[in-house]
Amino acid sequence: MNATSNPIKVNSAVPGTPQWLQRLQAHLLHNVLPPLLIIVALTLIWQLLCSGANASLPPPSQVISETWELIVDPFYDNGGNDVGMAWQLLASLERVAYGYALAVVVGVALGVLVGQSTWAMRGLDPLFQILRTVPPLAWLPLSLAGFKDSHPSAIFVIFITAIWPIIINTSVGIRNIPEDYRNVARVLRLNGLEYFHKIMLPAAAPYIFSGLRIGVGLSWLAIIAAEMLIGGVGIGFFIWDAWNASRISDIILALIYVGVVGFLLDRLVLFVGNRITRGTSA
Repeated sequence: MNATSNPIKVNSAVPGTPQWLQRLQAHLLHNVLPPLLIIVALTLIWQLLCSGANASLPPPSQVISETWELIVDPFYDNGGNDVGMAWQLLASLERVAYGYALAVVVGVALGVLVGQSTWAMRGLDPLFQILRTVPPLAWLPLSLAGFKDSHPSAIFVIFITAIWPIIINTSVGIRNIPEDYRNVARVLRLNGLEYFHKIMLPAAAPYIFSGLRIGVGLSWLAIIAAEMLIGGVGIGFFIWDAWNASRISDIILALIYVGVVGFLLDRLVLFVGNRITRGTSA
């Protein structure tokens, strides 16, 4: 027998296992198991560090016991601000949806304008660069003075926070459209609307969705901070109210929910972007 013959490949999958099940097992092994192990390890460290008598923060076992009713009944409604975590999150998500949608429409439109027009870029880009450095909460007093109501004021804060990365990324994507694409549009004699739909948007889509991902993350950050000041139903005010009542376990549970929802929003935008751009969005 030849000693240099090819080694026999060992297949870890059980013979006869469906391909979809093999793909699911590979996905769980490579994408789910590593973060799950990290979470378990960090939880154990948290439990050990906070189990002492002089610990300032409660351990995870205490958090679960003190917030069990909030966990098992997220949809309770006792009237006013005394509602479950699900209603708090949904109220915040509603504000984010309005403000973010406005930011997408206006941001993409302004990004296209700045990307296409040299004069618009010279005139508007310096203004955008100045305004985008203003912290989100700095806009809240001005919006309260203008709208005289907390709900539209929160939506405006989300809008003004999310719009800048959308404008900037869209304009960069428009300016980076290959010259060959523009030449094809001239050869085919595409009108402005056809050029916009068939050339401009597909070519700039990866840049646009990169800005959308940044924008949705900033929107979620902004609403949590804004709700701490405007009050009412919302996860941000829930956190601030829990702090005033010294309910540290409630705050920790809310922060976990905030992180999970923010992660899901990012994955949602990424999923839509990958479907539209065929996997080329960041």
